[in-house]
Order: sequence, then structure tokens, then C-alpha cells
Amino acid sequence: MILAIETSCDDTCAAVVDGPRILSNVVSSQASFHERYGGVVPEVASRHHLELLNTVVAAALDEAGTKLVDVESIAVTQGPGLIGALLVGLSSAKALAAAHRKPLIPVDHLEGHVAANFLEPDPIEPPFLCLIASGGHTLLTGVREHGSFDTLGSTVDDAAGEAFDKGARLLGLGYPGGPAIQAAAEGGDPEAFEFPVAMSQRGLDFSFSGLKTSLVYRVRDLGSEETERRRSDLAASFQRASVDQLIAKLRRAANSGEWPAIALGGGVAANVELRQRTQALCEELGLRLKLVPISLCTDNAAMIASAARFTEPIAYPDYLAFDAFATGQAVRAA
Repeated sequence: MILAIETSCDDTCAAVVDGPRILSNVVSSQASFHERYGGVVPEVASRHHLELLNTVVAAALDEAGTKLVDVESIAVTQGPGLIGALLVGLSSAKALAAAHRKPLIPVDHLEGHVAANFLEPDPIEPPFLCLIASGGHTLLTGVREHGSFDTLGSTVDDAAGEAFDKGARLLGLGYPGGPAIQAAAEGGDPEAFEFPVAMSQRGLDFSFSGLKTSLVYRVRDLGSEETERRRSDLAASFQRASVDQLIAKLRRAANSGEWPAIALGGGVAANVELRQRTQALCEELGLRLKLVPISLCTDNAAMIASAARFTEPIAYPDYLAFDAFATGQAVRAA
């Protein structure tokens, strides 16, 4: 059994996983605290993690019907993410592990999103393509084995989820932006407005800054009253353009014929249009599709525990000097 902690952004998470089985997966969302600001405030997130983490860990152990002494190792997100938030989780995990002389397993947050696909029900085995789309990251990965992935394409500016958050704020839809835009788009016409879809001749990188800027100009030109009247159409068209780019890059990578399956990860993977169109793409190309439950799309600790299953544990006291990292790859020694 692995106890995992995840605090890379604004959700305080803890989970207990036994192999591919999720025994508990507790998430305490801070969305209501950040809604007034239209996005995550790092200092506020860190302080709430401090207040919530012990309670969330206790709830995860209780729900799993186990105790800390019975857990074999402790996993924790080391990065990337908000550095203050990460430090709360990492420091707590090190303290818990050291107090019981248990191994610690530092995990890359992005590997966690990939590894969510290895959990029950219906775990998938490599090789497969995995699109990770969230508020902080958008990248297309090739997963050839457990515990690692090759980056095939990444965002050159804004992440998809970040674009949704900023788009929702422009349209007066609140935070978090992804669910808000999806809800508003249900009654809208996705063909009502034309928004740019960033593409290159052959590349697999993503760009959402132009889409966001286009919405800024469209809202300015329409004016406040017309924007309010056409809000659903704007949301639907904005969502369509965002998904168009994600699907186009997925198709481009899948056409190589190298990958027998496609999986999704990250908060944007909960978007209904993206899931439906990915399913249609897989049916067209004859590929297997793996869609994790919505609860495993957004940040959670079960995915961190899943990644930890394929990561070498670090024995006490070698992990005491480990630090968190905001961007880039994990460094296992200080």
C-alpha cells in the first residue's frame, strides 16, 4: 500500500492505493476561495494546504481502513507546480515518512496524470499516446513503458486550462473556467464565431495565446450588452476552437501508426466535447480509447500513488534534503 499526497496547485489531496486498486482518494477543493480572484492565488493556496493537509491525510487513511504504520511507503508530488504549495506537501510527506522510517517516493506531477490511466477500472498498458491538458500544462506524450514518457509536443505559451480560465473571466462566467465555459456552451452555437486554431506544418506543439487574444478583441468589439446576449455562442465557439487544436494534434500524432491507443489526462480531459471527439477519432482510426473517470482527470493523489508504483523508493534518511521544483524535471538530490 502507498499513501500519496498531492498539493501542486489549489487542491489538497491524499489517497491510499494498493496496486491498481484505489482504497481512498480524498480531495479538498479550494476553488471557492480563489473564485473571487478569477484564478489561483499562490499564497492563499499554500496557507490552505497548511490548514487542511493533516485532516485530508487522516480522512484518506480512515476511508481506506488502514493506519499509517501499515502503509509501505509514502509518495508525494515534488513538482512541477506552485512552489509554496508543493513545499507544504513535500515537507509533510518527508515528516511522516521520517517519523516512521518509511521510504519516500517523489513523483513528477505530469507522470501522475499519465499514471492515472494505470488505475482500475480498466487499466491500460503501454504503448499509447496520452494528451495531458490542464490549467498549468498542455503536452502530448508517447508512453512506451511504465514510469516514463516521451514529450512529443507541448505548449509554447498558455496551457489549455489557463485559456479556459481566462476566457471564462472575459465572458463573466466565473472560476474554474473549464466547467463554466462547458456549461455556457451547451446552449450556444459553436459555429457562431470564428476563432483561430494555432497550427504549424508538421509540429505537435500547442499555442492558445492567439485564441485568448482573439476573444479579448471580440468581446471588446461586441460591447458589454451584446457580449452578454451572445455569451453562450461565444463560449461554444471558444470551446470548439480549443478542442479543434487538441484533436488536430492528436490526429497528427496518431497518424504515425506507432500508437495503438489514446488516453487523456488533466482537468481539461473532463471536457465532454473533448472526450466525445477523442472517442470519434479513435473509432475512425481503429485505436483503443482510455478515458479515466472524471475524478481522476483533475488533480488527485491516487494518480500520484499510481506513478509511485513504478518509481524507485528512497530510503530514510536519504530524502530529507529533497526539495520541490516549480518547473522542469525532478532532481532527487539536493
